[in-house]
Amino acid sequence: MSESFVLAIDQGTTGTTALLLDRAGTLRGRGYAELPQHFPRPGWVEHDGGEIWTSVLQAVRRALKGPRTRQPALAAIGVTNQRETTVVWDRFTGEPVGNAIVWQDTRTDQICRDLSADAGRDRFRASTGLPLATYFSGPKVVWILDNIPGARARAEAGELLFGTIDTWIIWNLTGGVDGGLHITDVTNASRTLLMDLATLDWAPDIVAALGIPASMLPEIRSSSEVYGEARLAFVAGVPVAGDLGDQQAGLFGQSCFDAGDAKNTYGTGNFLLLNTGTEPVRSDHGLVTTVGYKLGDAPAVYALEGSIAIAGALVQWLRDNLRLIDSAAEVEELARSVDDNGGCYFVPAFSGLFAPYWRDDARGVIVGLTRFVEGGHIARATLEATAFQGREMVDAMEADSGVTLHELRVGGGMVKNELLMQFQADILGIPIIRPSLTETTAIGAAYAAGLAVGFWPSTEVLRAKWVEDKRWLPQMDEATRERELAQWKKAVTRTFDWVDAEPV
Repeated sequence: MSESFVLAIDQGTTGTTALLLDRAGTLRGRGYAELPQHFPRPGWVEHDGGEIWTSVLQAVRRALKGPRTRQPALAAIGVTNQRETTVVWDRFTGEPVGNAIVWQDTRTDQICRDLSADAGRDRFRASTGLPLATYFSGPKVVWILDNIPGARARAEAGELLFGTIDTWIIWNLTGGVDGGLHITDVTNASRTLLMDLATLDWAPDIVAALGIPASMLPEIRSSSEVYGEARLAFVAGVPVAGDLGDQQAGLFGQSCFDAGDAKNTYGTGNFLLLNTGTEPVRSDHGLVTTVGYKLGDAPAVYALEGSIAIAGALVQWLRDNLRLIDSAAEVEELARSVDDNGGCYFVPAFSGLFAPYWRDDARGVIVGLTRFVEGGHIARATLEATAFQGREMVDAMEADSGVTLHELRVGGGMVKNELLMQFQADILGIPIIRPSLTETTAIGAAYAAGLAVGFWPSTEVLRAKWVEDKRWLPQMDEATRERELAQWKKAVTRTFDWVDAEPV
């Protein structure tokens, strides 16, 4: 029998990665294509839908080529994606009506304020698990319908489709205008502010309240089942069988299959998820309730999530905007050139503050500056910002769930930064554990697809494939930890109320 593989497509905020995994769970091929972001106005973050699809094609071709002389046999394809990013396109031409609005974008702040005017930010939380915030997809759809000329009329005439990026990829992958599947999975749907957590279907009252034509919405499916077959020439006939939002895919790829298991992914943003089992846990401490995954006909597994908008993106900002470093990898060396942050704290509220504050009015600050502070201190404060935000999410998660974390599994691009990982262990006071394969979002998508076609027989088999690479133990004393955390919280308060109630 010839060797076969599962292909995972991980479409992220700054690029697309494609991985090939064999039955042993070994990485056998990798392709990557960078994706430009567009910033037309302050607070606006966009992607070009065509550029997204091009990056997918490039990454897949590079993964399939690898060192092989012939096309590898594929058993299944899994997709994972930046979750809340919203694209609206013409079902007959396949052309987007405008650029995709990225999850970090804050242009819908007034829409969210209007929707929350009478019942507050938690107007839809009982059904969706989410606050009214610029982060989520529903308000982004409203903005497109209200601001792109002719979009609302076309949508009401049944000409337009909405999707998060998984939907856009799967539609194109399975035929596009020629019969492409218009679907999403429960994890991505749970990030739209439009899905009822209990029914796992669109909430008609919320869809109506936002004024979104129901004909635009994709069909909601499980995270692991055969949806259909790819129709692109180089992957034609391969089952498309896995679909997870990137952070839920990270949970799955870290083998967090039991209630109480948690992971943190350090990418463009920073996302902590805790498996809470088959019953949703409501948050009273600024977290969101979301779907963790759903395997075929099995009950859905839920999660509590803490979401941070800016993590790795802050390092990119140092490189691209301040030109303090020439490459992201240099930030650790620069940060190690000093012994501490020099009293400098950097709160990266570029897109407002997500969990646990949910302040759309916040903007980024660097505080504690003196003549003593130099580039190394700012680089160190940049890394520490990610870890401080991680601590706040863990505190909220323990308060909501009653679960005390004794260790934390980590993944994503930033886990290569050992100074950051040590500081994360220090400020949390628990071990941080990095697996041997750190691209856990793509691995999770591969696992979901492979399970659906019997490539792997069970989650227990997948659990055995998780291998520890390195762990960091806390070295900071409790008094220092509490003092640093208090200074950070003081810095956070300086970000509040920067944006006026009405846009200027």
